[in-house]
Amino acid sequence: MTSRYQHSLALSARAEQSIPLGSQTFSKSRLCFPYGAAPLFIERGEGATVWDVDGNQYLDFASGLLAISLGYCDPDVNQAVLEQLNLGSIFSLPHRLETEVAEQLIELIPCAEMVRFGKNGTDATSACIRLSRAVTGRERVAVCGYHGWQDWYIGSTTRHLGVPECVRELTHRFDYNDLASLRAQLEAHPGEFAAVILEPMNVAWPTPEFLPGLRQLCDEHGALLIFDETITGFRFHLGGAQTLFGVTPDLAAFGKGMANGFPISAVVGRREHMRRMEDIFFSGTFGGDAIALAAANAVIKKMRRLDVPARLAERGQQLLSELDALLQRLDAPNWLQSAGHPSWSFLLISDSPNHSSWLLKSYFIQELCKRGILSLGSHNINLAHGEAEVARLLEVYAEVLPALIRLDAEHAIHEALDGEPIQPVFKVR
Repeated sequence: MTSRYQHSLALSARAEQSIPLGSQTFSKSRLCFPYGAAPLFIERGEGATVWDVDGNQYLDFASGLLAISLGYCDPDVNQAVLEQLNLGSIFSLPHRLETEVAEQLIELIPCAEMVRFGKNGTDATSACIRLSRAVTGRERVAVCGYHGWQDWYIGSTTRHLGVPECVRELTHRFDYNDLASLRAQLEAHPGEFAAVILEPMNVAWPTPEFLPGLRQLCDEHGALLIFDETITGFRFHLGGAQTLFGVTPDLAAFGKGMANGFPISAVVGRREHMRRMEDIFFSGTFGGDAIALAAANAVIKKMRRLDVPARLAERGQQLLSELDALLQRLDAPNWLQSAGHPSWSFLLISDSPNHSSWLLKSYFIQELCKRGILSLGSHNINLAHGEAEVARLLEVYAEVLPALIRLDAEHAIHEALDGEPIQPVFKVR
């Protein structure tokens, strides 16, 4: 099968001479796709479709790792960007778009009374942590989910190489939907926690008591509650998951699909806390990038006009309902399950008694790519995914999943791989 991806493989070999792993992002690297049996480089995209460097066409359900919310090359966003491009991108003083986009965020997001911009999710979550430490005068933080590459968070994962031990000791993990695990951390170090940060939802739905319970625990222990809405913001609801679930944090980080692929993130929060941004150092030349702000301005206006989150959820629910019906018809083993919010759902593949999840996922991704589907196992719905795109994905699932189940039962997954198995980057939960 290497001939299908010969240009990808050649470009990968070339790229690795100058770029570690040949990619700027772990989740886009050869670690996450079966090497030799999947594309490694994308050439262009339009709507819900991308083309790799070998000319192969795919329906893309990865959506730029959730950064694409409207579809590739959305005409309204592109027009706004082109207009601003002709006026300039970075200036010697602030641009009015900074205020206009900030005002929209304040209108939409419950906790947002003031706003600062960054370029990626790590910028925003790290600023939230520094701000919480400045506000509380404390140093410890409790984390749940994925929050970027900076020392304060990544030191709590298996990818902690290069992070000082003294920094790692300040970060404490707790379990989602388990208030007792957070309470134990807070009580073990009373008066020492600056913040509790989590993704308000990832794979699992929050139990009714979980998010309100977090709010109460933070109030009792004097820690700030931070929602990492890098993904959930403008995907689950225009006001973020905090609106959807009715729990307001002190601070929140937004990013990803806020600008349909253009690099921007936002720190939002209560005025009394955000005012401390005048004292801490969170400052970058490109925070006021007018190109990304023009894109965000266009995206937010279009999302408000069309109620895009509701449309994403409707299309995603169609997919989930049909997928669950397919799994039931196949009498699928319990290592195959669906999960997640309709706009960001998952076909979870766990270890089976016969194979590791990584071998199973490698075959699964390989077979999807053969049939023109690009996915890492999640369904990152964007506005360009219509009924036909969802129907095609389900059609492919109906071909691939029976074979996956059969090959697992026959202990034959490894023999069915055309390339190298994927490798775990690290486990978040």
